[in-house]
Amino acid sequence: MAKNIKGNQDGPNGRNESYTIPGRGVVSRANLVREVDQGKHPDFHTITVDGRDYVRGNPDGSQGNNVDDE
Repeated sequence: MAKNIKGNQDGPNGRNESYTIPGRGVVSRANLVREVDQGKHPDFHTITVDGRDYVRGNPDGSQGNNVDDE
């Protein structure tokens, strides 16, 4: 699955309400959270912030491949 998922920072205060997956396009936060929870993106996990679930890359020691890093 995609290793370069990027958060679009398209919600209030820069929250990720959608994500871009290379070769697939824009995916809503809810759909991507569901896919990650189903194990479809093994390099990612979900976190809950203020009652909302978001997708984050699994830590690997590299800052350049985090969801929100360019």
